[in-house]
Amino acid sequence: MSSVRVRARLERRGVEFDLALDDGEVLAVLGPNGVGKSTLLQMIAGLLRPDQGRIELGGTVVTDTSSGVFVPAHARGVAMLSQQALLFPHMNAAANVAYAPRCKGQTRSAARATAQRWLEAVGAEHLADRRPAQLSGGQAQRVAVARALAAEPQVLLLDEPMSALDVTAAPALRRLLREILRGKRRTAIIVTHDLLDALAIADKVVVFERGRVVESGPVRTVLASPRSDFAARIAGVNLIPGAVIDPGTIRTAWGTDISGIGDVDLGDAAVALFRPSAVAVHLDSPHASPRNVIAVTIAEIDIHGTVVRIRGADQPDGSTGLAADITAASAADLDLAPGRTVYFVVKAQEVELHPALPVRT
Repeated sequence: MSSVRVRARLERRGVEFDLALDDGEVLAVLGPNGVGKSTLLQMIAGLLRPDQGRIELGGTVVTDTSSGVFVPAHARGVAMLSQQALLFPHMNAAANVAYAPRCKGQTRSAARATAQRWLEAVGAEHLADRRPAQLSGGQAQRVAVARALAAEPQVLLLDEPMSALDVTAAPALRRLLREILRGKRRTAIIVTHDLLDALAIADKVVVFERGRVVESGPVRTVLASPRSDFAARIAGVNLIPGAVIDPGTIRTAWGTDISGIGDVDLGDAAVALFRPSAVAVHLDSPHASPRNVIAVTIAEIDIHGTVVRIRGADQPDGSTGLAADITAASAADLDLAPGRTVYFVVKAQEVELHPALPVRT
């Protein structure tokens, strides 16, 4: 068994965790920088003690502040892979991978065989005799994956393992992790900023903001209908929070009404979601129109291939500014520039209304 249960709080970092992961599942942890994602991994690994809480790995309590239980890091059956490979510089790749088996009591020959098996599993057997200084970033991370797995951990913790790699090495490592984790049903938690990591590797996702889990569920469900600002941003959709004032209509805290399609009860908190591609941009507010019209001050203009993305300033509540995708010809005709006020127009049938996630305290 390699399930994970975490309920823990660390006051000095302003974070609180409440999550569960079943045996063989892979969880992606998403969120902005500095919200405490790496702190979660350090608590699970036994590198940080929470002020309050309980952590179970495979049904075994490894941290419990109420009873004083705290299993040291080396005895938790956890391996961590970080942004940097952190291989022992004085050892070659094979010796690095053999290190954990040797620490567990394997003979030198048995540990060498284990190292060879894992180097082959990650496609790095030809690197066995090289030292870390002779490896590229992608090669070093492959060896680091082999070293972590050679320890036969109950749970594998991955802290942004692709972030330091170049654009050619990252996809290869992502495919490798997908094969190893999902193919062999290994329990793992991956902290990442990259939507591709979550889609390719994970079964479930949690979104972490302001020191709390604000959204969780199956990866494709969360990213198809996000209900938090960060999830909406990485999923590439616009999100507007509000409360239902009429069937099919929400009103924002700053008084803008948004109509859409969805079953949300009157008075309930809700979010409106729509794609940037569904937005038309006007210089003047359309009158007598059944469509949603939102005044936006342009903050950024970016070119994505044949599409020009217009990004508005942050919404009045601090949420990420709305985006519209238009053609280059349309952008030229409108003579758009940062600082200019325009009107985003979107049809009601392009807007999805969903219940807002409850605020966790």
